[in-house]
Amino acid sequence: MADEKKQVPLRISTKLYAQLAAWAEDDFRSINGQIEYLLTECVKQRKKNGKYVSDTIDEPIELDI
Repeated sequence: MADEKKQVPLRISTKLYAQLAAWAEDDFRSINGQIEYLLTECVKQRKKNGKYVSDTIDEPIELDI
């Protein structure tokens, strides 16, 4: 059986979307592909050591780069 993909609605800020879209373009991925890649990497990291990618992951991020 092929790996089925679940569609999930996602609400993110315009600034975050713009940053993800630029990153996706740099990596030659679609925005959906980039989000899936990032989530997959976070899950792998958590499975590896039981911790999130960062101890500060729940802190608000500043996107005015």
